[in-house]
Amino acid sequence: MPHRISSFLFTFLTLISSLHRSSSRPEPFALRISCGAREDVKTQPTNTQWSKDFAYTGGRPANASLSSYIAPPLKTLRYFPHSDGPENCYNVNRVPRGHYMVRIFFGVVKDPDFGDEPLFDVSIEGTHVYSLKSGWSSVEDQSFSEALLFVKDGLVSVCLHSTGHGDPAVLSIEVLQVDDKGYILGTNFRDGVILRTVKRLACGRGKPGFDADYGGDPWGGDRYWGPIQTFGQGGDRARSTESVIKKASVIPNFYTQKIYQHALVSTDGKPDLDFTLDVEPNRNYSVWLHFAEIDEAVTEAGQRVFDILINGDVAFKDVDVFRMAGDRFTALVLNKTVPVNGRSLTITVHPTKGNQAFVNAIEIFEVIPAEYRTSAEEVRALQALKGALGLPLRFGWNGDPCVPQGHPWSGVDCQLDKANNIWFIDGLYSDGLIWLLMLLPSAVFLMTIFSLTVSGLDNQGLWGSLPNDISKLHHLQSLNLSGNSIQGPIPSTLGTITSLETLDLSFNMFNGSIPETLGQLTSLRTLNLNSNLLSGKVPAALGGRLLHRASFNFTANAGLCGIPGLPSCGPHLSTGAKIGVAFAVLIAVALIVTCSVCWWKRRQNVLRAQKIVSRDAPDSVTVQPVPQGTSTGSASHRQCGNPQVSPTPSVSSPHVIVSSVVPGSSPGGERPRKGAWRCGVTPGECHTTYTVQSRLTGGLTRYIKSGFYVTSQPASQGTPTGTAQVVPGSSLEGMKDHARGAWRCGATPGKCHTTCAVPVGVPCAASWAVTHQLVPS
Repeated sequence: MPHRISSFLFTFLTLISSLHRSSSRPEPFALRISCGAREDVKTQPTNTQWSKDFAYTGGRPANASLSSYIAPPLKTLRYFPHSDGPENCYNVNRVPRGHYMVRIFFGVVKDPDFGDEPLFDVSIEGTHVYSLKSGWSSVEDQSFSEALLFVKDGLVSVCLHSTGHGDPAVLSIEVLQVDDKGYILGTNFRDGVILRTVKRLACGRGKPGFDADYGGDPWGGDRYWGPIQTFGQGGDRARSTESVIKKASVIPNFYTQKIYQHALVSTDGKPDLDFTLDVEPNRNYSVWLHFAEIDEAVTEAGQRVFDILINGDVAFKDVDVFRMAGDRFTALVLNKTVPVNGRSLTITVHPTKGNQAFVNAIEIFEVIPAEYRTSAEEVRALQALKGALGLPLRFGWNGDPCVPQGHPWSGVDCQLDKANNIWFIDGLYSDGLIWLLMLLPSAVFLMTIFSLTVSGLDNQGLWGSLPNDISKLHHLQSLNLSGNSIQGPIPSTLGTITSLETLDLSFNMFNGSIPETLGQLTSLRTLNLNSNLLSGKVPAALGGRLLHRASFNFTANAGLCGIPGLPSCGPHLSTGAKIGVAFAVLIAVALIVTCSVCWWKRRQNVLRAQKIVSRDAPDSVTVQPVPQGTSTGSASHRQCGNPQVSPTPSVSSPHVIVSSVVPGSSPGGERPRKGAWRCGVTPGECHTTYTVQSRLTGGLTRYIKSGFYVTSQPASQGTPTGTAQVVPGSSLEGMKDHARGAWRCGATPGKCHTTCAVPVGVPCAASWAVTHQLVPS
């Protein structure tokens, strides 16, 4: 009874602690990708959210055939055929900085034509972590690979590397954040180590499960625990309890208490517990052992004590779980990292007090030194080259160019800068091994055809142009792009790669001149620019190098000249001079165009002004000389070319005459702009220049057109307006369509509209009269 009460109290306190932790700490970052899926999905029984497929570099979606009981029940996968290249990746961006568990479940395409399970390599962050073994699809814990690592740059890269045994296929990818202090091995773990899960066992349990199945804390990473009910020696048995386990789900690893409620216990007849696991030799392995004293017969410290040996060496001596954990039903975790030279790792629990040993759970990780990465600037330069040259998918330029070291990019040679712990690119080349296929026996051919199909960048049908970013490959020593269809000029920035020793751009379609900067490459020993479309003079610095045991080839370029073996050059301008001439020509052309446009606009303005003058100026000028100051009211005039005597002017002024004159210009046909008509040419007779203006005496309301005005009084139909008759007519919009003197006014029978167009020179009824006035210009 007291034990049940204490168990209840502990459960209550654990619940309160869990609620406090969840309220004070945010949920960890978690991303789960259902590969090949076109929409988000949820899986049961834990209602786990999976994102639709994204972040992949290639491949094809397909239906999945579930090969494992523990694999997530997803219906699709993504596979990567050989035609898509040997390396394909998932690059997940915007991952918060921190410690992560990355898990990849493999898949088998649900199609009988795809044959057996594929075998391939897996890398995470450029480090090779796993190679699938034959038969993996029938072994539960071989259907996935899992690793713990730190993410510092916001990117998680998971790459699949084909080995020529089927098309790599992936069912799902999980990126799950764990506590930064979880599974820490030492001060250097954060920067340079990846822990790959080799085995995780819940001893004494009969069914597999994940942390989520056991209600574990999400900061633990949702670990998978494989069941094991015996180590196989026939001398152990399972034991379990329903009691609450204290100190289980605590910082930093947050283990679920379920793994401590079961155990494997040795027998009196065979007191030692032995567990053996096959491993890769010459590696370091981190062993995590979990204990909780769940035997009610053990009531105090010292009743059960044992030693723990790994491969025969004592790793922990005199382990008393009761004493070290502080109580019964309390979790204890022991960790030891050991080197293993052979192919097996054996854990032995040897009792020294009491006749029985036990263990609740075992975790074994391979300690993998993280690969150094390639210079980010040089990776971007290669990606720019890939895009500019239209690199085929078969090259598989995905992930890191230099690592894993067993899977570098095709045609790329790398070197490690040990001083700075960074890889750089020192060659883009062809190693010529492709031609060995013709010499290999058929069996060897079948084994090597995949690795030698793409060996370099020459003779690969590349096109496009060479980008300037290639100059960011600062350590490049060899560049061979021969035998392609690359066009455009040779980038002058190539001259900044001072380490370049071999440059082969032959048999392409490069045009323009050879950059002068190539003469700055003092380390250059081989330069092949033959069979292109280059022109101009070979730079003197390159021509002089031919005397210093350098191998340069400029032949089969019809426009090149200036060195022995090529045509002699005529007058030659330097590149700077050519630029200056071109600039001067552009300026001259711009000036000519500008002047032409100005002249044309001025001409158009003149023509437009003349039209305005002919339209807006009155239709009359005097035709007889008038002495200066003499009243022009008595002068004889002609109206519209028809003889007529002018009526008496309605306004007495020495410069006002009734409009009835002959249209025309001064002698010589001159028609000044803006209504400036010339009247007489003899000094003393008329002012040299008069502007003839028309006005309507009595009331002018609106000027419609040259020489026409609108009256503001209605007039009956047929009412005389001087020498013309006012007739019913169209609206103002239609007035422009009538000939001069035939304007209509009004639309109502018997009445004119208020507006009426009156021709120049025709007096209106009543007080309305059209007059002209000579005004000195």
